Amino acid sequence: MSDTSGKGPGPGGTATPTIGNMQASTPNGTGGSTYFRKGFGLKSAIQSELDSDYTGHLVDLLKDRDYTLTAGDVTIRLAKEFGFCYGVERAVEYAYQARKKFPDRTIYLAGEIIHNPHVNSKLQGMGITFLMPDAGSGKGEGGSGGGHIDFSGVKAEDVVILPAFGVTITDFETLRQIGCVMVDTTCGSVLNVWKRVESYARDGFTSLIHGKYYHEETRATASQAEKYEGGQYLIVRNMDEAQVVCDFIEGRLSASALVERFGHAASPNFEPARDLQRIGVANQTTMLARESLAIGELVGRSMARARGEEYAKANFRTFDTICSATQERQDAVVELLREPLDVMVVIGGYNSSNTMSLAALCSETVRTFHVEDADDIDPASGTIRHRPLGAKEDVESSDWLSRTAPVRVGVTAGASTPNNKIGEAVGRIFATRGIDPKTIR
Repeated sequence: MSDTSGKGPGPGGTATPTIGNMQASTPNGTGGSTYFRKGFGLKSAIQSELDSDYTGHLVDLLKDRDYTLTAGDVTIRLAKEFGFCYGVERAVEYAYQARKKFPDRTIYLAGEIIHNPHVNSKLQGMGITFLMPDAGSGKGEGGSGGGHIDFSGVKAEDVVILPAFGVTITDFETLRQIGCVMVDTTCGSVLNVWKRVESYARDGFTSLIHGKYYHEETRATASQAEKYEGGQYLIVRNMDEAQVVCDFIEGRLSASALVERFGHAASPNFEPARDLQRIGVANQTTMLARESLAIGELVGRSMARARGEEYAKANFRTFDTICSATQERQDAVVELLREPLDVMVVIGGYNSSNTMSLAALCSETVRTFHVEDADDIDPASGTIRHRPLGAKEDVESSDWLSRTAPVRVGVTAGASTPNNKIGEAVGRIFATRGIDPKTIR
């Protein structure tokens, strides 16, 4: 992300000041820069701690044996792309480096570093204070807030870690004005989407974002449209919501009905008749890739039908901005599902969008259990605590795994799930069938 702290021409001719990847120099007691995006050169100092916290023996065995472990009549197949992606590894590593660099300072985290309860708990145990978004316009599934973060308690001498999802331009500006140290772990894939949304706003296009309006990443992405005067956005969750937008474009739905439906997920002062003349599609990086692409095609065809092919060519843009790690994990699951499997276990936070996308893919083919943590699998009772697709609460199921017949269990994990938790889950699956995971070598 380049430094865009100046002003540039927007749809109305001017732009509000924008906040970019900048090296701030506001004094904060250190006499040096206050913005860091490349760590502190302390990787070697914290590597052993990271390894002990997040590596997994059984995962290493699976990788060494073509992602297959068999003990007795139980076979476990691990998807070939799973768990921590580079962006997540980087975010967690920088948080550890920040604690090492500033041992005596108050360190805050703007929300959750990633959507994994184990990782977030580890950071809290290191004395990092989480500043969670308020309820705002309401809470969505998984309990993610829809509002802003209260930074009123942050002082210039404090340190604030920006999560992998990023923060809104308003929150960034607030922290810059405070003058605190900022450790920015925003994922590079997220920054790529931000650039796309910013370019839409610069060129007078409204950003139609495929995502969850309450999700931290989506709120941060949508805010990029506000860098330019008149910049607008509208967030749609799925194909059904995209179809509602198409109904307006093609004259089957009134502007007031559209605003009533999407008022919570649109930019302030959004006016459909004005703001849906030129549309650029973007997405939350962890959504289901095929759905993001389908939404782009749907809206593009709708504009062509309503206003003509030439108009659509000039006034509609769409790009695939799903991150490569998300795409690779989805592709790996699709490949694994071609095999005969009796059950699929998906490991990751219940508020992790990329994990939910994996669970959705698996559920189309095989009986699937989305667990948040390895502890959700209880070998002693033979139960599994999981969250069914689309549910808001987790449930407990018994006899989820045959006690006697040969079984093949597929396993994958979201990009915010560390290897040790994947390995623990694999061990608990074996233990459910009476196989001691310690005997697997």
